[in-house]
Amino acid sequence: MGGPARVLVVWCPEWPVPPDPDAARTFEQVVSLVEELCPKVEVLWPGACAIGARGPARYFGGEEALAGKIIEAVTGGGFACQAGIADGLFAAQLAARAAAPVTVVPPGQAREFLAPYPVGVLDTADLPRPDSEGMTELLPRLGVVTLGDLARLPASQAVNRFGVAGGIAHRLARGLDPRPLAARPPSADLSVSTEFDPPAPLAEPVVFAAKALAERMHAGLAARGLACVRVRVHVISEDGQEHARLWRHDGLLSALAVAERVRWQLAGWRPDTPAERRPGEAGHQDEVQPGGITLLSLIPDQVVRAYGRQLGLWGDAVVSDRVARAALRVQAMLGHSAVTRPVPAGGRGPAEQAALIPFGDTRDPERPPDRPWPGRIPAPVPATVCQDPLPARVTDAGGAPVTVTGRARLSAPPARMSASGGPWLAITAWAGPWPVAERWWRPQAARRRARFQLVTEDGAAWLAAVQDGRWQIEARYD
Repeated sequence: MGGPARVLVVWCPEWPVPPDPDAARTFEQVVSLVEELCPKVEVLWPGACAIGARGPARYFGGEEALAGKIIEAVTGGGFACQAGIADGLFAAQLAARAAAPVTVVPPGQAREFLAPYPVGVLDTADLPRPDSEGMTELLPRLGVVTLGDLARLPASQAVNRFGVAGGIAHRLARGLDPRPLAARPPSADLSVSTEFDPPAPLAEPVVFAAKALAERMHAGLAARGLACVRVRVHVISEDGQEHARLWRHDGLLSALAVAERVRWQLAGWRPDTPAERRPGEAGHQDEVQPGGITLLSLIPDQVVRAYGRQLGLWGDAVVSDRVARAALRVQAMLGHSAVTRPVPAGGRGPAEQAALIPFGDTRDPERPPDRPWPGRIPAPVPATVCQDPLPARVTDAGGAPVTVTGRARLSAPPARMSASGGPWLAITAWAGPWPVAERWWRPQAARRRARFQLVTEDGAAWLAAVQDGRWQIEARYD
């Protein structure tokens, strides 16, 4: 097999990550502008798309000329964008993120281009990921800091230490496709489709059906030892309008990932007739398509050999199919955001260190937990966090309120506490204050507070804070 194909990636840096339905709807305009110049546009996520560069580059007089034409068309439509061209999708995405509007990595130079990048780029939320938890944290501790260091290792060592994920990461570091494509497409038709009778007027039932279709598609591929990295989603409405999109995800498209992309495609599809909305829900994401949707088809457009997945020694923490089906049914009735799951997030206070993400979404929290958070509360982490801080009163031995100066000096040691109007309790131990000044660069959002850990006579431990002269209970240690 030859080397990776030349790929051009168009990246809109102003698009939100993780994407939302409004982003998907607007990005459809960008994809349409690119399609006017090049066929077979692959949507990576709302905010980036890719095309095979070799054919269009010959037509437009070279790769730089092709990228210039695309940027001219997209910016002329009112969208800021950058473009990168390289061998393989991974290098092309990083090239698109470079400082220049157009970055072209010469053929055969992808490995040299990638070498200075830290191994942490393998965990970037919107790039193809090897999907090995903790691998990019462990590699620097083993002395493998950059992609160049990883590429210099023998491939067998990466596979022996990290399994299939290590092999994928090693291929990416060398500028190769993450998984070799199958030598030839499967002889059998592995596309799946479902008809809606009566036509489905809402997006959510179609998304729910998409997950079941994706499971059927994956079952057919798995029976032949294959997996899908690019899928074509084809939708037909009752009035005959058709809409098709290619979606790529080199981390392999799970059933939930396919359903998410169907959601994005429906949000981006804007037929000529204005879409109606649910009565009394103006602006809701579950929009009614004109005439309703009559047919949904999923076509595996590009497949790879499936290597399976090595489970951990004690098993993986996975969501059972029964839970997933129940969650998707509730989402179909109440909306995508009606069912959420908590994920670790970054922040200083206990309420900030968890974020609720809609079930089935693969996006990461807006505040990554692995970033430095100066002023974060020390261990141990409280078990019960107040959704809204409880008002409290803290006094010294003489009954006077305890205050904290701007230099973090206490007026007196805290002696008694009353939480939310409850009885007064003697404070038997305390620690603090831990002052923190947050968002001082934004006067309207800036705040200063000092946190304390308090232990009361009933054996309870509390995380309390003083802000603007008022005491609050943020959490309790159980």
